[in-house]
Amino acid sequence: MGSVALLRRPGIALLACSLAITSGVALATGGAALPARAAAVAPGAPGTPSYFDLARKDCVGTATAARSKVWYTVAGGVLSDVYEPAIDNTNVSTLQYIVTDGSTFTDLQTRDMTYTVAADPTGMACTVTATDSQHGYRLVTTYITDPARDTVLMRTRLSALPGSGTSVAGLHLYARLDAHANGNGGGGSDNAGGNTGVVDTSTGSPVPVVYSTNTVTNAVNRDYAVPTYMALDASLSSPAASVGYAGSASDGLTQLDASRALTPYDSAPDGHITATEDVTPAHGNSVTLALGFGRTQASAVATASRSLRQPFGTTEPNYAAGWLRYDAGLRPPFGQLSAAAARRDRGAILHYYLSANVIKASVDKTYPGAIVASLASPWGQSVPAGVFANGEPSYFGSYREVFARDLYEAFTGLLVDGDLVTARAATRFLFDRQQQADGSMPRNSLLNGKPAPDTGGTQLDETSYPIVMALQSGLGGNVALWRDHIRPAADFLVELHKRVQHPNPAFEHLFYRAVRDHVLADGRIDAGEAAWLRQVLFADGTLRDEERKFLHELKGEAGLTSPEFEALYAEAMKMPQEPRTSGSGG
Repeated sequence: MGSVALLRRPGIALLACSLAITSGVALATGGAALPARAAAVAPGAPGTPSYFDLARKDCVGTATAARSKVWYTVAGGVLSDVYEPAIDNTNVSTLQYIVTDGSTFTDLQTRDMTYTVAADPTGMACTVTATDSQHGYRLVTTYITDPARDTVLMRTRLSALPGSGTSVAGLHLYARLDAHANGNGGGGSDNAGGNTGVVDTSTGSPVPVVYSTNTVTNAVNRDYAVPTYMALDASLSSPAASVGYAGSASDGLTQLDASRALTPYDSAPDGHITATEDVTPAHGNSVTLALGFGRTQASAVATASRSLRQPFGTTEPNYAAGWLRYDAGLRPPFGQLSAAAARRDRGAILHYYLSANVIKASVDKTYPGAIVASLASPWGQSVPAGVFANGEPSYFGSYREVFARDLYEAFTGLLVDGDLVTARAATRFLFDRQQQADGSMPRNSLLNGKPAPDTGGTQLDETSYPIVMALQSGLGGNVALWRDHIRPAADFLVELHKRVQHPNPAFEHLFYRAVRDHVLADGRIDAGEAAWLRQVLFADGTLRDEERKFLHELKGEAGLTSPEFEALYAEAMKMPQEPRTSGSGG
């Protein structure tokens, strides 16, 4: 699939299009546990302040399988936010490579390499080609998630640039993880939500593990937080791995920049943690990294190890097959096309499925229908990940929360592409989980539907859109939904409408649209709906021009009207008019 790719140099961003397919041989892990020794505690606690990562994502992806509750993103050409076990829980700032010849240079991907990005036909598997022209090598990395478990997999091949004369046998490849496990990263003067790093040796090879057991933040309604551990394993037996504090002498990057060698530490409690691992592949081979998650150290290590037991070349097509099956069930963008027309419109077709898949990938896998506004956090790189808010570590949900307004936009995409199941789940989420006791919807909520810390204010479209969604998704005729949720939402809007002396035209439009969709959900106006309309429109004993027009339109659009509505209509046409001037107040 041709995709927009970012060519990155320090201070320069260029757009390009590229297509790349990588291949390689994954090596197996195994062996007995290493002998126990005294832990070497890293110096430099708590490390520099941690920050969240870039919003400008090159790629996003997750498996279609609900049992795999992990999402990856790529930004700046390297692994960026990784969400697990919920779509709002970010654990990674970056996971990127360091390359050194051991004597004259050390290169960091985001600092010293340019890159291009390409995607597979589904848009959910991402391949990054990072190049260092000065030192004559390239790294080609493909990112996916394991459909069977909570693991991000990345397969990488290190090779010399043609004609460079570089011998890759003399190069050392390290993976460096900059963590903010469980949504906080510690470091700095606050060191809020500090992580802990250890090196696990239970598999016979050193495996860095970074974790946070803190489940309390300023998001008091976020009752689904759990301890989160992540283990960085590789398809080869690593000769060295270390954990340390970011920006200090124990940070692997600091060491490799200074001496081109890694001095390992196997314990780094409570701070801004980095983990560095030697993952140099044998000449001509590839290496697969597995970032596995769990609720304990042992389960995270086991998750990563199990994902590596299956060759990447087997997991990758299984991952893609899930998305291809999903796409096969969608409505084709141009209907039935000839082979020539399909070739001509291939770019548009691929972008259609990419868009559809990004919407589907934005659904949480614990709370069906919870489609977040974005898989990225605007200005994330400038937001501290280790500070306090109201005495607790700060929760940064950003756009990884549910806004009814944004959800409606995703919902319309689902209707267009034919995914009615997810469209209805999104509608039910708003009514079943997000709706407040007074019938309204909050500005934004957490994945469980409870108000987010930064919610506030009454935004009318947030309550109006769910009514429209119920009608458009075919749920308007559900009696229980109408009685318990749609009617209370409409009543909230009506009561608010009564109190507004100078309604904004946009409010008027949304109000009448919501009332119309509510009343005409089944195509007819019965006696109960006629009584409700009388309450809505005649509350002040007068009839405005727009209300008269609205009744006339309802009569014309209804397939069947009750005698009660006809009586209401006749009475309304005789009532005195009292037009209300629309304005921006209210």
